[in-house]
Amino acid sequence: MSAAGALAAHPSPLAAYSHGRKLLIFGIMAFGQFMALLDTQIVASSLNAIQAGLSAGPDEIAWVQTAYLMAEIVMIPLAAYLSIALSTRWLFTASAVAFTVSSLMCGFAWNIESMTVFRALQGFVGGAMVPTVFATGFAMFSGKERAMVPAILGLVSTLAPTLGPTIGGWITDTSSWHWLFFINVVPGAFIAIALPILGKVDEPNLAMLKRIDWLHVISLAVFLGCLQFVLEEGPRYQWFEDETVTIAAWISFVGALVFFERSFFSALPVLKLTPFARPTFALACALNVVIGIGLYGATYLTPLFLGRVRGYSALEIGTTVFVTGIFMSMSAPIAARLSTLVDQRIVMAVGFSLFAFACWLFSGITPEWGFWEMFWAQAVRGFAILLCIVPSVGMALNGVPPDQLRYASGLFNLMRNLGGAVGIAVATTLLQDYGRIHGEAFGEALSHGNQSLLGPMVAKLMAHGADAVHAQMLLAGEITQYVTRQALSQAFQDVFFLLAALFVLALAIVPFAKALPVGEAPPVEH
Repeated sequence: MSAAGALAAHPSPLAAYSHGRKLLIFGIMAFGQFMALLDTQIVASSLNAIQAGLSAGPDEIAWVQTAYLMAEIVMIPLAAYLSIALSTRWLFTASAVAFTVSSLMCGFAWNIESMTVFRALQGFVGGAMVPTVFATGFAMFSGKERAMVPAILGLVSTLAPTLGPTIGGWITDTSSWHWLFFINVVPGAFIAIALPILGKVDEPNLAMLKRIDWLHVISLAVFLGCLQFVLEEGPRYQWFEDETVTIAAWISFVGALVFFERSFFSALPVLKLTPFARPTFALACALNVVIGIGLYGATYLTPLFLGRVRGYSALEIGTTVFVTGIFMSMSAPIAARLSTLVDQRIVMAVGFSLFAFACWLFSGITPEWGFWEMFWAQAVRGFAILLCIVPSVGMALNGVPPDQLRYASGLFNLMRNLGGAVGIAVATTLLQDYGRIHGEAFGEALSHGNQSLLGPMVAKLMAHGADAVHAQMLLAGEITQYVTRQALSQAFQDVFFLLAALFVLALAIVPFAKALPVGEAPPVEH
């Protein structure tokens, strides 16, 4: 029996549930999604502590994040098929159990190899919770209540990775890096117990497990896993100058060819691409890629600047970037309400314009910028991002037939994750290239006797009354530090300006992404 036939044969039990019970199920699942997304970045500010604890090398420690992201991006599109086969309740419960166990194993990891394996397992099982809750929310609620689904999940999707480094830095400073993973045990156990008790969301179709197209599964894993590896490791090893990155890119390409062949010709594909037949869904996914680039790119760049240029500690970085999270929370109900009152394209146009404006404000960043200099740029960016995400979710999932909803949710979330991976990879590469260019320009200016650049340093040394020899040594060190900070700051300026330009260009797509009004029933396909 097909997935659509299974849905017709087994009407959803949600119709018999009270509104409060639906909210409780949705809330528990949203909390699970928050946990999975938080763990993508919770280790970001604690890698040095983990490296020391596991006696790992500088290159090896990056796998604590890379392994998680590679595995998560593979599971996200697979979750649709598995939720139909196993049912949403049991897939989510199994994911919560496995996520809890793998978190415990990460905390007890004894070397970098064991940590990499456990983090990959944690990312894989956690990835099932991300798209499943989107599809469930849209299936549970109708009418104007549905507008709260993208608002809540949009807030979760943006707040979790934003707060990850802050929470992780605080935990490591106050306890130890092991508790980055142990904190998942109690919440994970709660989800694993509470969700089955609350009842069914849908019926399973176990026959699908016997007919699974394993070549499609393997090609999907190879395609997305190797692509994520290339995007993660490429900037660090100068892209295709490195043999391993080049080989991974070719393997990903071959995996992609097999994956698309199976998507179109398999009798029961594990990931259906049919939602792309709706132009609005395709355009919403394109916009979601841009949102992913901006969300993850800016979230990556701001702490990086504060750490590398300003020399902030993890706690100082956390308190500075927390501004963005506050304004995200403030904009969530506004974005949800506006999406029910006006055309969602208008809301999205405002969101993209404000995000571009925030990045333009950041393009004036200097080595002296700290909390207050960044305040308004972060506030505008935080307020804008949900004005982008909430209508984009509505555009993508409103009007999708019930039998395609889970596949559409998986694809849509995959697009944002891929956008984020591309955004971080490109931002890292551009920072390296622009930093080198600006550094060479400063060096050339100094070699041609442009002493105006040295004014602040000369005045500082004279004020301290340094002798000639000592002053010369100090001046050489000050020059190196000054040039590095100035060149890097100008590189950040360039990257933020390009982010602003990208969001301005994306505005051209928005008028064509016409969505069904919130609450309008989707078409029934036969």
